[in-house]
Amino acid sequence: MTLKKKLAVSTLAVSMAAASVAGFPFSSKGLAEHFGVSTASAAAATNAEVKAKVEKIYAQLTEKERQALLAYEQEAGNITAGTFEQIFKPVLDKLALDPADVVTAHEAFKSVSSVVYDVYDKDYTAIKDIRYNVDNVALLKKIADKAGVKNLTADDFTKFLFSIEAELGAMISNKSKTDLLNLIANASSKDEVLNTLLDEAITKVLNHNTVEGGLTVSQVVYNLNITPGDIKLSLKNLKDTLPTARPAVEALALAYVRAYINDGGTTEPGTPGGNNGGNGGGGGGTVTTPVTNPTATPGLYDVSKLVTVVGDKATLKLVDADVLKAFDALVAANAGKTGLTLTLDLGTVNAATVEVPLSKAIIEAAKAKGIANIAITFNGLTVTIPVGQFSEAIALTTSTVADTTVTSLSSMKLASSVYDFELTVGGVVTTTFKEPIIIKLPLKNTEGLDRELLSVAKVVYEELQYQGGVVDGEHIIEPRPVFSSYAVLENKVSFKDIASVQAWAGRQISVVAAKGAIEGVGNGNFAPKNNVTRAEFAKMLIRALNLENNSAKQSFGDVSSTAWYAPYVAVAAEKGIITGRSAAQFDPNATITRAEMATMIARAVKSQKPDAATSVSSLSQFSDAGKIAASLKDGVAFAASNNLVIGNAGKFNPNNTATRAEAAVIIYRTINFK
Repeated sequence: MTLKKKLAVSTLAVSMAAASVAGFPFSSKGLAEHFGVSTASAAAATNAEVKAKVEKIYAQLTEKERQALLAYEQEAGNITAGTFEQIFKPVLDKLALDPADVVTAHEAFKSVSSVVYDVYDKDYTAIKDIRYNVDNVALLKKIADKAGVKNLTADDFTKFLFSIEAELGAMISNKSKTDLLNLIANASSKDEVLNTLLDEAITKVLNHNTVEGGLTVSQVVYNLNITPGDIKLSLKNLKDTLPTARPAVEALALAYVRAYINDGGTTEPGTPGGNNGGNGGGGGGTVTTPVTNPTATPGLYDVSKLVTVVGDKATLKLVDADVLKAFDALVAANAGKTGLTLTLDLGTVNAATVEVPLSKAIIEAAKAKGIANIAITFNGLTVTIPVGQFSEAIALTTSTVADTTVTSLSSMKLASSVYDFELTVGGVVTTTFKEPIIIKLPLKNTEGLDRELLSVAKVVYEELQYQGGVVDGEHIIEPRPVFSSYAVLENKVSFKDIASVQAWAGRQISVVAAKGAIEGVGNGNFAPKNNVTRAEFAKMLIRALNLENNSAKQSFGDVSSTAWYAPYVAVAAEKGIITGRSAAQFDPNATITRAEMATMIARAVKSQKPDAATSVSSLSQFSDAGKIAASLKDGVAFAASNNLVIGNAGKFNPNNTATRAEAAVIIYRTINFK
């Protein structure tokens, strides 16, 4: 934002303020995109279709208003370098430019100010000069370097203007044309129009991203410590120093309203900066702008018309105000309920890469309104993001990559496309999350495959790690605390030493191993009759039930934070699945008894299905029920009531050490518990 903000508001402040109200950008590319004209057919700023849209606004100017623009151009073009520095001192101080760069900024300001009137006079030559002037480009690069961002161009200013205009559109969307004209023209209301509305719009744009590229502007400003207050003070200085600035802004605002606001208080189709969002088709007539209704179906917001595709990348361009309306509709329809999820439905997207930015304003509003999750769905894929863990703008990028990314690493049969997931938080790529992000992958080519053996695989350093997942119809669902590349495979795992337990545990061992919840002991062996330690069973259970969570903490003195089992013990302890031998001791290497195993299973299932019932009489089927420790009876009773544990010859053998085969069987029953 330093880059964008500095130039966009420091060197171009007055003209940007005026132009943002009128709604015209400063580059041919920006004009084309803004008015729905393909960039291929609008390579120059003089494109007839583009000019027609801009000139529609200027055609509404009265002679007095035209003179106001001319007066501003002349006054702004004659200010001295010293006056320029005084006006924009709040921003220039933060930029710390060299004297020569301040001179360049001064000249750029005068050039942009001239555009306000030149466009009325059908002169577009200054636009090209602003974009390609060698000194301007060099200055932008210097500011970018100071801010630590990769690039800054004149087109970034265009995006900044669009953001301001979108915010202004949202703020005035409930007012009719007559109301707006009266509001702007009424002397007693001028401060509200020119200060309150514009200031609020600028603040919102500086604080979050409403269009593609806005995040870069925000990052520049943030990195250079330029605040909304610095920008507002510069604009105030401009209005106070140049008496012609206020009438010029009013003239453009009035012309904009006359040209594009209908009597119902909404912008006409194809209006630049209209609050309907989306892109329309080119052409000399009215541009058809997609309309979305965020409140049509509470909880499901159809945003398919807000998706733009450039090359092989699709980007969702949300309007924050509309998303907030969708939040309100969801809350109103679910009064008193918690854990609500708003789903953004992008529909069918014909692009390999899909980017969905969610602004800081959206994240904060979701938390404030009690929205727990925002789900993004397209092409059968759904990614559900718990937003409470974030305090900055985020952007989800999902790419469908070549099948060979996975098939080159395994001979197992592929049962889905291969997806690469990336999430940025505050512009920084983040791969590990405190709360897992849930991915729901669509299955394909599953005919003849063993659906119980389907598992989500993660690509890690040219190897596959199987994470499990729950098959739900033609999808598989898996919470992921870490992002990477993922796909679904039929994971056939076989062991050469399970013949003795094949009849009662063979299938269960294969399925649980396929899900990555239990592993062999090496050399193709499973060791079905070996004992299970408390740490091993904690891992099996947490992995099998998809309960991994990086935010979980544990305080057992005998569990090192670097131990392989530490994250699993932490989740199990946090959810009350394990209580330890004492408050300070877990005893990870001790073997686990059948009663302890049943109790841990019971607590885990109850944490996910609190309505599951327990029959106290279920213990009566075991002749040795009296040997069950009092602290474990409730857990064993629950497990027995729901057929998660079954005795042998009328006995439960509660104090016998559990074997690996028995652990696999009880885990299998648990993951299939409905």
